Amino acid sequence: MTAPYTVRPVRAHEWREIRALRLEALCDPAAPQAFLETYEQAAARPEEFWRDRARGSAVDAGPDAVARQFVAIADDGTWVGTAVALVERAGAVDVGGSVVEESGGHVVGVYLHPDHRGRQVMDRLFEAVTDWLGAQQLPRVRLNVHADNARARRFYEKAGFRDTGVRFTGSIGPEVELARPLSSSDRGSR
Repeated sequence: MTAPYTVRPVRAHEWREIRALRLEALCDPAAPQAFLETYEQAAARPEEFWRDRARGSAVDAGPDAVARQFVAIADDGTWVGTAVALVERAGAVDVGGSVVEESGGHVVGVYLHPDHRGRQVMDRLFEAVTDWLGAQQLPRVRLNVHADNARARRFYEKAGFRDTGVRFTGSIGPEVELARPLSSSDRGSR
């Protein structure tokens, strides 16, 4: 039997929980292939950084927010997973420093504690992310995955993401861009 989980957007006052989950994610063995920063870099960030991050990606950030962080919470109140949706507008510079060619969504900061994998929790996080991006009237969503991160890539492909052919070498090594259209059911569902 799978434990029940709540999947919802974060709230601005939850910056401590956001920080703790990020630091936990950066301790995961896959972190060097998944995140653009190290545990040491994140742990050294001041409190105001985490407060700003929470305010900017929270449900209470307002209708013009360009980021939304979703969290999965186990029935005992433990935060066990997260994914962040970013709105990218054509002509803007993305998180990797490249110019965005086509408006769309970008998923970053994906993590699920190993004890909770295989229970459809990540499916629910991705549903929340794509629903929110679809409600922003965006045509597609993309993400980058390390070329050697086969486990993550299998999940993303199962979630409908396909290889766009874009390859680049970023700060964590060779990466592959995957994308999927946001369907009409994604648009307007939340």
